[in-house]
Amino acid sequence: MAKIEILIPAMGEGITEATITQLLKKEGEHVEEEESILEIATDKVDSEIPAPQSGKIVKFLFTEGDVAQVGDVVAILVPDGEELSTEELTSSEPAKVEEEIVFDLPKEETAIEAEPKLASKTENGSFISPLVRKIAQEENISLQELNQIEGSGESNRITKKDILQFIENKKLQPVATEPVVAPVSAKPAPAPAPVSHQSYNGDNVEIIEMDRMRKLIAQYMVQSKQVSPHVTSFIDVDVTGLVQWRNKVKNEFLQKEGQKLTFTPIFVEAVTKALKDYPMVNVSVDGDKIIRKKFINIGMATALPSGNLIVPVIKSADEKNLVGITRQVNDLADRARANKLQPDEIQGSTFTITNLGAFGSTTGTPIINQPEVAILAVGAIKKKPAVIETPQGDTIGIRSIMVLSLSYDHRVVDGALGGMFLKRVAEYLENFDTNRGI
Repeated sequence: MAKIEILIPAMGEGITEATITQLLKKEGEHVEEEESILEIATDKVDSEIPAPQSGKIVKFLFTEGDVAQVGDVVAILVPDGEELSTEELTSSEPAKVEEEIVFDLPKEETAIEAEPKLASKTENGSFISPLVRKIAQEENISLQELNQIEGSGESNRITKKDILQFIENKKLQPVATEPVVAPVSAKPAPAPAPVSHQSYNGDNVEIIEMDRMRKLIAQYMVQSKQVSPHVTSFIDVDVTGLVQWRNKVKNEFLQKEGQKLTFTPIFVEAVTKALKDYPMVNVSVDGDKIIRKKFINIGMATALPSGNLIVPVIKSADEKNLVGITRQVNDLADRARANKLQPDEIQGSTFTITNLGAFGSTTGTPIINQPEVAILAVGAIKKKPAVIETPQGDTIGIRSIMVLSLSYDHRVVDGALGGMFLKRVAEYLENFDTNRGI
């Protein structure tokens, strides 16, 4: 008899677990091949697990809210025309891990109490996965300290990133010194008065709970500002020739390639060329070491219908021509908005582009997408009067102008490097070959 075990799939480097957010089918229900049976969420992205073939779901081994490790069996499926015996069903159940193991101690040691094992939940009900508990025990993090961590995972679950950030923050705290004893006559300093939010209570406001993705975005943005000293440089770019070329070829491009040609692939191409010229912008920082990447993966910030943001990644952008970049940009953007990205498609970027111009903004100061060291924001293209230099003298003309803004990590990218890189991107856009074919 054949049975199929449905596993938590490998989801990219650094992802070891996922939360079961929703069971889409019931035990005993028939499913078709490739039909989704449950939803999972990681710290990176939400995704669905499909049925590998048609059959009946006979058992779910996890419930909604449970955390499963990569490789765990989450469901048992019996193919059409087959049956499953009770013995086979029981053999699929995951082994239960005892919460506490008691060892027999010699009689002379019975007075010594064994160190209590960490519970699986905090006092406020936040789930503590086995991986988080293991890290906590190795780093001597007590349950009282875990109670202080606000989990960013589903149902306030404490993730690996949460506890590692807590450990890092704890290391940065100053070591306590001998307390200074105040004179007996000294009065204690008054406690600060609590901040009043009375004006934000009542029927005249709506309290909205952040969803899981918004909590993660907030956490990542704060973390990035804490880790990297941000500097932002700006430059005006005359993209008149580029705009005219795109307007001329976009219909032919659509007919020939079946793809809409937006400005984003052109920006990706220019940034990729500039990163080849200035490879020290294509780096990350590990302690006091600089890691220079010999590959170029471009992240493109994409707004979702929910109002949240996700950054799918164009892998090996330096190995693709404009047509190849366009295909991947359109595919990733479409699947991002449909919530159909795979976890490994939003990992591994070495540089990120965010298009502020899509919403009419002319410029902005973007926050670096860690662990990268720079991010480029492209503003809206506006027609403006500009000075045109000619051999016969300067004239005034109507030009298509945009503003590029580059935020960079001042630990490793100084103003000179940041400025030269930004100028090089501008030069590639301004000197765009308007005679190139498609």
